Order: sequence, then C-alpha cells, then structure tokens
Amino acid sequence: MTSATYTPDTATQAQSSTIVNKRSKTGTIVHAVLVVLVMLVLLGVPFWLLIVTAGKSQAEAIRPTMSLPSHWQLLQNFSTVITDGKMVKAFFGSVIVTVPSVFLALLLGSMASWVLARRATKPMTVVYALSISGLVLPPAVVTVMMLLKIIGLSGTALGMIGVYVGIYLSTVIFFVTGFIRTIPTSLEEAARMDGASPMRIFFTIILPLLGPTLATATILVTLYIWNDVFYSLFILSGKMDLLPLNLYNIASAGLYLNNWHLIFAYIILMSLPLLIIFALAQRKIISGITGGAVK
Repeated sequence: MTSATYTPDTATQAQSSTIVNKRSKTGTIVHAVLVVLVMLVLLGVPFWLLIVTAGKSQAEAIRPTMSLPSHWQLLQNFSTVITDGKMVKAFFGSVIVTVPSVFLALLLGSMASWVLARRATKPMTVVYALSISGLVLPPAVVTVMMLLKIIGLSGTALGMIGVYVGIYLSTVIFFVTGFIRTIPTSLEEAARMDGASPMRIFFTIILPLLGPTLATATILVTLYIWNDVFYSLFILSGKMDLLPLNLYNIASAGLYLNNWHLIFAYIILMSLPLLIIFALAQRKIISGITGGAVK
C-alpha cells in the first residue's frame, strides 16, 4: 500500500525534473545566442564602421556610413597618417611612458598587496582603504603639476611615469590583494622554515602565482595609460609626443579636420599594440585558469 502510494509521486518528480532540465538547456542555448548577438551589435558594428571609414577617400568619409568604399585605400591612408601625423615618434614616446608605468605599478602594487593581505590588523585595514581610495578619488591635477614643477620633472617622461604609477597603483592593489588572501600561508611558512628571506618568498612563490591576476590588471592599466589624453595634456604640456596626445593636437589644429578617413586610420594603427598586449594577457589568463594546459 505504501509502495503503491509513493511510486507515482516519485515517477512524477522524475518526469518534472527531466522537463525542468530540458527547459534549462534550451534556455541556456537561447541565452548564449542572445549574448552573441548583442556582442556582435555592440562590438561588431563600431569595428566595421571603423574599418570601412578608414578605407575610404575623403569625399566618401565626410559622412561616415557602414557602406563599403568604392575603392579601398586603407594602406594609402595608413601611409599618410604615419608620415603627416608623426606616428613613429609618438609611438616611441608612448612606449617610453607606458612600459615603465605598467611595470612599476604591477611590481609595487603586488608587493604592497602581499603585505596588506597577510597583516590582518586594524591599522593595515585603514592603510588598505587608503590605498584603494584612488579608484574613486581623482588626483588633483593642479597640485600634481605644481609638485612636478617644483622638483623639476614637469614636462618629462619620468614625471609622467610617476603620475601614472601613483594613479593606477590603487587598481593593482584592489585586484591583487583579494587573490593573495586565497593563497595558503603554509607555502610561505614552509619557505621560511627553509631559511628563505621575505623577498625570495615573494619572487619565487607569490609572484608566479599572480600571473592571471596581473595579466588582468595589465590589460586595464595599459588601456588607461595608452589612451590617456587628459593627464598627458596638462603634465607634458606639448613637450613630448604621445599617440593619443598627438592625435588630439593635430585634430584640434585642423590637419585632420573633416578627414575622418585619416582619423579612423590613425585610431586603427594606434590600437594595434593594444590588441597584441590583450592577446598575450588573455593567453596568460586562460593558461592560469586551465593550470598551464594552454601553451
């Protein structure tokens, strides 16, 4: 009697569970398709407009549309912006500023994050809050400019690097501190028992484990610095050529006035180094997630 009473209920539950699972799979497929379509619209349309406009002549590019150019002159436009836009000099200027800034921000930020993550005291909590306050509190540009002028670094690459490191150190600390807290302290304790110094523990144990997190931070910090116009415009004051600053200056001066094909061609060339960095960082992230299976 008991078996006859409960057997239909069990079968009904199994059938309803199967229906729910089928619906969930269908919903997952629909959700994935919608996400892909939205990404194609949000990313594909601007990218297509950028490419086709950069390949048009001036007459066709006055009013940017998504139509194909009657005659592709993408390489010719690239040659024009490299020559007239002085991109080679600006490229090396951006590299001189970006590479040391990103390197120092990642190194100093990861070292500070290790200390902040391992010393869970109230004073260190206050220090951590102050360290990541740069995420929401913008720096005082006038004060920074006056300080750089007093110490003689105004309008120099060294001064610009110091400003970028100070600004984006908060971003690195915010990303890395939480990840370090998930690393077992037993690894560090075993190294201390073997006589390893704190610096050796950091560079041989902690830093290699931060690969995926540092790759993510590299993408963000590089993107901010490489495309920055605001801080470089005020701090460098035209004494050094950078790619985004150079584009802003020549566009404002009227050299590329209504020459949308040249502006878009400049943007494509300026973005190519970023795409390479993003691809390398993404590979590092995937390799870290899969445990080094991706080579």
